[in-house]
Order: sequence, then structure tokens, then C-alpha cells
Amino acid sequence: MKLYVCYGTFGPPDRHPCAKAHRALREAGHEFEVVRTFGCYGTDRLFRGRREVKELSGSYKVPTLVLDDGSIIDGSAAIAQWARAHREPSAL
Repeated sequence: MKLYVCYGTFGPPDRHPCAKAHRALREAGHEFEVVRTFGCYGTDRLFRGRREVKELSGSYKVPTLVLDDGSIIDGSAAIAQWARAHREPSAL
């Protein structure tokens, strides 16, 4: 599983979407690779990582989660919801 983020996974989850997705996945007990895509709004298309996200999801926006089966979950709220619904047994 890969979680595409801007750069960081830090900061308050209520203000930073990448931190929200990261924290939700961790709290649900998932192991995943973090892929830093760099860039920010308006410069997204200039960074290789963001072009990769665009190919996967149709948008330059992150966070984007790619599941092991290739399914895409886009956006912090959707990722957090998926994480809560698919908790690892070790996290229960």
C-alpha cells in the first residue's frame, strides 16, 4: 500500500490533510509506504511525484492512497473512512 502525501505527515490532522490520512492509517494498524510528492497548490504539475498522482487519480491533489490491489482512494476524509472500516486485527 502506498500513501502519496505532499511532503509531511506531521501537523494537526484537522488542518493538514496528509497528516489526517497518515494518522488514520497508523491508528488502524496499516503498514504502508509514504511517497512524498512535494509541490503545493499551483506548482503541483512541476513535480514528478504529483504527475504520478495525476496519472493514478486524475488529480494533482494529495493525499492519495493506492491499495495493494491497485484501487485508489483519494482525499483525506475518504482515506480516514476506509482506514476505520478496514482496521487491522492488531489495532483492535
